[in-house]
Amino acid sequence: MKKKQIAFEKLQDHYVARAEIIKALAHPTRLFIIDRLSEREHCVCELTDMIGADTSTVSKHLSVMKNAGIVSSDKRGLQVWYSLKVPCILNFFGCIEETIRQGAREHMDLAKSGKC
Repeated sequence: MKKKQIAFEKLQDHYVARAEIIKALAHPTRLFIIDRLSEREHCVCELTDMIGADTSTVSKHLSVMKNAGIVSSDKRGLQVWYSLKVPCILNFFGCIEETIRQGAREHMDLAKSGKC
């Protein structure tokens, strides 16, 4: 077995864990929820009103993100409040936004040059 393949096999669990977090983010509703939670904590009922979906759907999205370690919950009476467990996830979003801006600039440059 090659040394590089052995190195990958040793790190594979780590990459699987990364992929699970990225998969937990890979839905527009979840990205919206994270943006709202970056402002302050919200109860499920508030998020449900903002999204316009039923409570079970929003709860499922929150569950996926909670299982991935992205959000945390706090039950208060009949309501469950959610907050970002790892606000540093917003750094990743900043990188995504820069990628979008860069792609738009490149597209505009191509359009100006007449090459697209």
